[in-house]
Amino acid sequence: EISAFTTPLSPRSVDTSLRMASDDGSDVYVMVNGMPGPMATAAAEACLRKGLNLAPTAMTGPDVEPMIISVYDPVTSRSSDVKLIPSTNTDEMKAAVEGLKTSYGEKNLLAIDYTHPSAVNGNALFYVENKLPFVMGTTGGDREKLLADVEGADHFAVIAPNMAKQIVAMQAALEDLATKYPGAFGGYKLACRESHQKTKADTSGTAKAVIDSLTKLSDDKFTYDDIEMIRDDKEAVEFGVPDDALKGHAFHTYTLTSSDGTVQFQLQHNVAGRTIYAEGTADAVKFLSKKLQTESKGKVYTMINVLEEGALE
Repeated sequence: EISAFTTPLSPRSVDTSLRMASDDGSDVYVMVNGMPGPMATAAAEACLRKGLNLAPTAMTGPDVEPMIISVYDPVTSRSSDVKLIPSTNTDEMKAAVEGLKTSYGEKNLLAIDYTHPSAVNGNALFYVENKLPFVMGTTGGDREKLLADVEGADHFAVIAPNMAKQIVAMQAALEDLATKYPGAFGGYKLACRESHQKTKADTSGTAKAVIDSLTKLSDDKFTYDDIEMIRDDKEAVEFGVPDDALKGHAFHTYTLTSSDGTVQFQLQHNVAGRTIYAEGTADAVKFLSKKLQTESKGKVYTMINVLEEGALE
């Protein structure tokens, strides 16, 4: 049987454990887990577009048959074949990671996770146990446990509910506003509607993060359960989603209304497609790769850290 890492590799020296990543990312290899799902595939294309390399093996869902897929970026015409291994084939995945580290160097192999909310915590433990730095784009799961497991292991990771540069900047501004002026919207009622493609299983992590700030600004007892989720095509179109974006979009509207109904503030961010998230994810990989070279101790970073360092292109 062909092993998980026998895809032809570029010639390398025998001792690659200390090989340093180049500034342009050309020595960095990314295991994009979650393909052939559309978000993971978009992230893989963005990695190619930004000069990174795809590892020749990656993890896929437990119900997906093993296969080899070709990832192609139409902007740069770069392509790469990737063998997908079901997540239930744990031993094969572990062997793949070790083989890739040997080939590329331990600090030159990173992972991206766009899998499923139910897999978040198990996958994070796999990355920690196999010393594989990762960018977690998948939302959902037990987020407290996720952070505890990764931070407790001093592991290198970027974990964030949203990977889009402009939305991350908005989140940072809202956090700052809530910290400086808590209760500024006291007495206002909060409402939130978010629409995503119907394949998205969980409530938007971005919506949750924005709600965290807005509830500090107001004294409304709004909870995540009060977020109105739209996962129906007809409702999405009525909400303003274009027909050609139904399979990939994120439309959010947050509303603060005064107690007497005479004043209303509204915050809206609408994204059609996945490119903005995919490219931010690739930027996060580059950011984390540099941290591996400059920091001796692992840490969990957010996309706000990536933004503050000017690493979002």
